[in-house]
Amino acid sequence: MTTPKFRNAAKSNFHQELKKRVQQYFSENQIEQTGNFSLYFKAILMWSLYIGLYVHLVFFTPHLAWAAFECLIMGGLTAGIGFNVMHDGGHESFSNSKFWNKIAAFSVNGLGASMLMWKNKHNIIHHTYTNIDGVDDDIEIKPLLRMCPTQKKYKVHKFQHIYVWFLYSFLLIIWVFATDYQKYFKKKIGSVPLKKFSSFDHFAFWTAKVGYYIMMIALPIYMVGFVNWLVGFLLLSMFAGFVLSIVFQLAHTVEDTAFPVPVDNNDIENEWAIHQVQTTANFATKSKLISWLVGGLNFQIEHHLFPKISHVHYPAISKIIKNTCDEFDIKYIEYKRMRDAVISHTLHLKRMGTA
Repeated sequence: MTTPKFRNAAKSNFHQELKKRVQQYFSENQIEQTGNFSLYFKAILMWSLYIGLYVHLVFFTPHLAWAAFECLIMGGLTAGIGFNVMHDGGHESFSNSKFWNKIAAFSVNGLGASMLMWKNKHNIIHHTYTNIDGVDDDIEIKPLLRMCPTQKKYKVHKFQHIYVWFLYSFLLIIWVFATDYQKYFKKKIGSVPLKKFSSFDHFAFWTAKVGYYIMMIALPIYMVGFVNWLVGFLLLSMFAGFVLSIVFQLAHTVEDTAFPVPVDNNDIENEWAIHQVQTTANFATKSKLISWLVGGLNFQIEHHLFPKISHVHYPAISKIIKNTCDEFDIKYIEYKRMRDAVISHTLHLKRMGTA
């Protein structure tokens, strides 16, 4: 499948107006669009806690119940580092320094995944072709789940809104042990070919994988035994996978988001910026705690429109974007509470399983 093209049949200047207003905000307030001290403090805090818990679990072997609790916390930190550090770094918004952006981005390699695969899957494909079936890999969970109307429906999908929560917990395990390799060896993500890998790309990919297997599998098994390791690893990985899945899916697969289908000449009818607003949803934007924990990804509309702006600025620019959407009569999808978004995601999956 060739990737679709965006067109601006209505000759809208929505995107240009958005960029002008957001740029004006940063100019008038004389602030950088990248991260600030609060983000750097959070990055250091999360990584320090992660490393400290790892050392305590592997080398000091706490009581079983306490160890299980620490593994769950490490799982939450895995997701938190991904949301707050890797994600901003991968979009080059963590810092105005290329060096620190790369360090932040490659933190995902320390968690077992591959920055090379993530950048291609997320930055290039997902952020361009959001919710387009056959291109956006984030909604390609076939045949286990039917995420949009154009995907084939199976009888089992009638129950997908029930069993989906169990499947979500395997995201990180499948990502680290399967899909990264699938993309690496096929040299494509879905139907989209990857550019030729450099020597550094190959080195970084295999170094991350081997390093992760040593630090998260071999050494813990040697220190605490296979059964203890397995229980702890599953607790950590499954909790991280569940949290990652929930945050990602609430942003795009809810009742009000669109799943555009290319028309004649493989065109998407709207311009790119309008497409992003129509395929994306915000949730719990008034909760400072949720925003802090998920790296501002509850402001997903702001992130998709301005991925190179750090998430620490999303609450401020959301007011600008929402007002601009109102002026251009473009629906700004927002769920006031996280549980409302979870309910909407559940209802969407139920509808996809029966309609």
